[in-house]
Amino acid sequence: MNIRAKILGSTRSPQEVILQSKKPKSGRPESLDDLIAREDARINHSRFEDRHRLLDEKVQLKHGRNTHEVDLINISGGGAMIGGDLRLKLWEKVQLNLGENGAVDCAVRWVRDGRFGLEFAHETRIDCGADEQASVLREVVRRSFPDLEFEADHAPERHAGPEVRGEGRHPLFWAGVLHHDYESTPVRLRNISTTGVMIECTAMLTVGSEPLLQLGPDLAVSTTVAWVLGDQAGLRFSSPFDLHDLARSRPRLAGAEWTPPDYLADDGAEADPDNHWGMMSLGQLRHQLEGFLKR
Repeated sequence: MNIRAKILGSTRSPQEVILQSKKPKSGRPESLDDLIAREDARINHSRFEDRHRLLDEKVQLKHGRNTHEVDLINISGGGAMIGGDLRLKLWEKVQLNLGENGAVDCAVRWVRDGRFGLEFAHETRIDCGADEQASVLREVVRRSFPDLEFEADHAPERHAGPEVRGEGRHPLFWAGVLHHDYESTPVRLRNISTTGVMIECTAMLTVGSEPLLQLGPDLAVSTTVAWVLGDQAGLRFSSPFDLHDLARSRPRLAGAEWTPPDYLADDGAEADPDNHWGMMSLGQLRHQLEGFLKR
C-alpha cells in the first residue's frame, strides 16, 4: 500500500482504511462508562477518599444522666475522636450514639483542647433489659462453653422493680460475615437488639442496600443498611430478631489488648495503665449469672 498516495491523493476508496480500529478484548467494555450510560458526572471518588475523617457530623454523647450533641471528627477500627464543650476525665465511661441501633459504650483515652479520644467497648453490647440480657448470656455460656457448668438448672425468676445493669462487663463478642454486592466481608458486632445491629466493617456499604448477615452455619439474617460512618454501620433487621438465637453462634472472648488507630494516639495524655474496662472473666460471668438465678 502506497502511504504517500493515501495521504496526498485526491481520491480515496471508501473500503480502504489506513489504520484499523482496535477491537476490545473478549468483547469487554473499556470502562464502566461504556457499560452504563451516565447522565451525570461522578461527584466524588468515594472508594479512594479518607472516609474515617468526617466533616460537620453531629452525634449524641451520653455522659451520666446528661446527653450532649458533639462533633464526630474521626471514627474507625474500635475508636472515635469527638469534639465539644465537655468535662470528661481519662477512662471515664460514656455512651456514643451514632444512629439507629448505634449506641456503643466507650472509655475516654485522652483529652486535649476540647477534643477527646474514645475507645469502644471490647464486648458486644446486648441492648435489652437486664433480665433478658442475663438469660441470653446464661444460654450462650451453657451452649458455647459447656465446661463451665451451672449449679442451678432452672429458669431464671423475674424480679419486681426496675432493672439495673451491673457494672461488670461480660467478656464476649460476636463476629459474622456480611454478604453484599457479590462479596463476603468479616464483621464485628458492636451492638445488637431485636430491631437491628451495629457492625464494624471494612467494606464500603451503601445506605439502603440489603445485605445478608450470617452469624453461624445455620443463622443468617436479612438486613437493610440504615447508616454508615467510617468503619461503623447500622443495619436494620427485616423482621424482629430473637436475641436467644445468639446462642446458636459461638462468641469469642474479647481481649483486653487494643491498638488504637493513629488519630487516637496522643503522647501528651497518657491514661493510667492500671485503669481499664474491668471486664469480668468467663468464670466470673458464670458466677454472676448463677447469682441472678438465685435472686
